[in-house]
Amino acid sequence: MEQFYQILTWIGIFAYWLLIATVTVRVVFKRRAVGVSLAWMMIIYIVPIGGVIAYLLFGELNLGKKRAERAREMFFPFESWFQCLTDCPGHMPQKMSDVAKPINDLCENRFGLPGLVGNHLSLKSSTDEILRALIDDINNAQDSIHLEFYIWNPGGLADEVGVALIKAAKRGIRVRVLLDSAGSMRFFRSHWPKLIRGAGIELIEALAVSPFRMFLRRLDLRQHRKIVVIDDNIAYTGSMNLVDPAFFKVDAGVGQWVDVMVRISGPTVSVLNCIQAWDWEVETGQRFLPPLPTCQIPTEDEPQYDTVQVIPSGPGMPDDIIHQVLLLSIYQAKKSIVITTPYFVPSEHLLHAMKGAAERNIDVHIVLPDKNDSTMVEWASRSFFSDLLKSGVHIHRFHGGLLHTKSVVIDDTHCLIGTVNLDMRSLWLNFEVTMAVDNLEFTHKLSQLQQSYIADSEPVDKEQWEKRSVRNKFGERFFYMFSPLL
Repeated sequence: MEQFYQILTWIGIFAYWLLIATVTVRVVFKRRAVGVSLAWMMIIYIVPIGGVIAYLLFGELNLGKKRAERAREMFFPFESWFQCLTDCPGHMPQKMSDVAKPINDLCENRFGLPGLVGNHLSLKSSTDEILRALIDDINNAQDSIHLEFYIWNPGGLADEVGVALIKAAKRGIRVRVLLDSAGSMRFFRSHWPKLIRGAGIELIEALAVSPFRMFLRRLDLRQHRKIVVIDDNIAYTGSMNLVDPAFFKVDAGVGQWVDVMVRISGPTVSVLNCIQAWDWEVETGQRFLPPLPTCQIPTEDEPQYDTVQVIPSGPGMPDDIIHQVLLLSIYQAKKSIVITTPYFVPSEHLLHAMKGAAERNIDVHIVLPDKNDSTMVEWASRSFFSDLLKSGVHIHRFHGGLLHTKSVVIDDTHCLIGTVNLDMRSLWLNFEVTMAVDNLEFTHKLSQLQQSYIADSEPVDKEQWEKRSVRNKFGERFFYMFSPLL
């Protein structure tokens, strides 16, 4: 009997070794950032069995069989739609600036999506202004309203948006709403879905969270885009979810969330509508490709035009595209870079790009919330401070609430703005969208807003930072090891 148990033990040890070896080989052969692979191997080796289960659940970009098949089948017709934009009056590469042209070329070569001119952009930086403008546009809709958000949280002005949508549907407007299942969990558990569907509104729960799906699809893959398109004439995108901060996470101890949205008219509206149609088809299988933009372009004899480049990312779309645009923008900087982001866990490439910019005398500023709703991300973020401060990067900790604005302003002349955080999840995992804007007036307004954030922030002093406790340093280093996975 003793020999039997000994044999059983050896079989168990061999089976465990084989399992670890198999998963390790799988980790190594997946093409991704080296830091991500090393972090996963550390988890697999340190946490017996649990690490393997965690990797199988969250370690690979698994969209699910049906969604993956749809995404493959969709890519050609959507790519063809994107390529047709080159015949749009708004596509004028010969008029693009030296800044806009490289980004346009990158996006055209990666998936056929060009930058377009002839847009009007309005920056909206307060909750009341954003939601009331959205309600007004919904009330004036004539044909269709398409909304897509990560979070719809009931309460306050967000409820007034819901009422406006119901009224629009009752007067014959076609309304479609796509919400992320995890982000909008409170909404789906409220009375709102019944009210909305009862009014004839199409409401879809994207990437439904269920324990029964855990081995069929990666559960932490999220639909993180925020897009509203009305009548294919007006669009909104930016960092703000469909929430009233006075009613959202009020007990989190981080203050009210601070966000921006951009209201857009012009040919870029159709592009955002197409991105939304992509997400709708991935989730439902229904195709609603919008008409191509038919815009009137200014006729003034100008040496160049302002350009807006829409850059979507996520499963089924070209890998790493927003990350590439970020790096390209930083490397193009000549005078200054100002970055605002709530979650700051940069890739090694972004970290080196920001350090390198500061070391070549570019004035680099990073504005982060002083308090974060994610403890792991907050500690991991701090682990990068020392290297950045030594390179001459200025870090500011915002005290006016949870700064949720995701923006990059380069040289006070052009900018990036959208849904993308500077962390691995946004850059490589979630469905995201950002815009590269080469518009001097708009960029100046965004730069002024960033400066108001800095004025309400406390700079991180390099000497004082180095005096922080050993306990804090240990916490930072511990969470730094998991930074490629955050």
